[in-house]
Amino acid sequence: MPAASAAGHHDDRAGLRRNAAALTALGATGVQARLSGPDGRNQIATSGVADLTTRRQVSPDGYFRIASVTKTFVATVILQLVGDGELSLDDTVERWLPGVVSGNGNDGRAITVRQLLQHTSGIHDDYPDYTSAEDFYQHRYDTYTAEQTVARAMRHRPDFRPGKDWSYSNTGYALLGMVIQRVTGHPWHEQVRDRIARPLGLEHTFWPGTSPTLPQPHAKTYQRFQRGEPLVDVTEQAGLVNNGEAGLVSTTADLNRFFRALLGGRLLPSTQLAQMKHTIPVGKEFEPLMPGARDGLGLFSRPLSCGGTYWGHEGGDSGWISAAGVTADGRRSVTLSMSGVQAESADHVLRVTQAESKLVDDALCATPNAGHTRR
Repeated sequence: MPAASAAGHHDDRAGLRRNAAALTALGATGVQARLSGPDGRNQIATSGVADLTTRRQVSPDGYFRIASVTKTFVATVILQLVGDGELSLDDTVERWLPGVVSGNGNDGRAITVRQLLQHTSGIHDDYPDYTSAEDFYQHRYDTYTAEQTVARAMRHRPDFRPGKDWSYSNTGYALLGMVIQRVTGHPWHEQVRDRIARPLGLEHTFWPGTSPTLPQPHAKTYQRFQRGEPLVDVTEQAGLVNNGEAGLVSTTADLNRFFRALLGGRLLPSTQLAQMKHTIPVGKEFEPLMPGARDGLGLFSRPLSCGGTYWGHEGGDSGWISAAGVTADGRRSVTLSMSGVQAESADHVLRVTQAESKLVDDALCATPNAGHTRR
C-alpha cells in the first residue's frame, strides 16, 4: 500500500476511534463503527463495553436490532415492485388494503403508497412503550401484528390531511409491509430476504420473528426508566412491534454492503432510485436533530461538511441507536451501532445526536475524493 494511502487509512481509523469514544463519554455503554471505502477495505472502531457486568469488549461484528433502518429495506422492496409494474406509487392504500385505513377521519382512499413512504400520510402513531422496569418485565415478550398496530392508530384522528405536512410515521411502514404481502403473497421480511439479503450475500441480516434473543456476539443494551434509578438490562425482549417499520437484525458490515449497493444502483432501476431520492423537508421537530435533512422514500439526505450530501437512515429502540450513511455514488459507507444510550434530557439527546452525526460526517469526509458529489 502506498504511504499516502496507508496514512489515509490510519487517519480514518483514528477519527473513528475518537468519535466512538466521544459517544461513550456521553453515556453509551458500547459503540461499534465501521467505515467501508471504495477499495473494499474496512476501518473499524469500538468503544465502551458489551456487558456492564463482565466488562467484555464490544465486538466489531456484533448483531443488533436495527430498528427504523428496516424502513430502507422495506422501501427498496416497494420500489422494486414498482419497477416490476406490480404496483404504483400513486396507488391508494384502499386499493391494496380495502377497509383497513378508516374511521375517525382516516381514509385509505385519500392516502397513496408514496405518502406512506415519505411520512406525509397524516396517520397518527400510537405505539406501546415500556414505562417502568416493572412494565418491561411484565410485557417484554408481548408482540403486535401489523394489523393490531394499524388498528391502534385508527383510534385517533389523523394528524393532518394526506400530503399537507410531514410527520414521521411508524404505522405507515407497518401498512407498507401489509401492502407487500398483498401484492406478492409473501410476508415483507421474506421479500427482503429473497430480493435483497440473499442476492447481496447479507448472511447476518434477518427477521427474528418473536424471538427475544440475539445471536452471539452482541452487546447488551440498557435503559433507565426514571432519573436516579439503576440501569435495567433490556436486551432480551420481543421488540413489541416487529413489523415493516423496525423488525430486522443486522451487523455494521451487512448494512454498509446494503447501502453501498442501493446507492450504487445495484438494487433498483435508475428510475426508481431517482424516485427514492426525490426529497422534501423534514418536520420542524426533526430539524434540530437532523440539520439540513430531507426525506426521500425510505431514505434521508443530509449535507456533508466537505460539500455535497450523503444518504442514509437512523434507528433507535430501548437504548440501541443505529445510523448508516453512504456517499451519493455508493462508494463509501459508514454504519454506527450504540447500545445503552440514555435519553436523560432534551439537551442530552441533542448532544448524542450531534456526536453521532459528527462520526458519520467525519468518516465520509475523511479522505479526499471519497465519492461525494458537489452541489
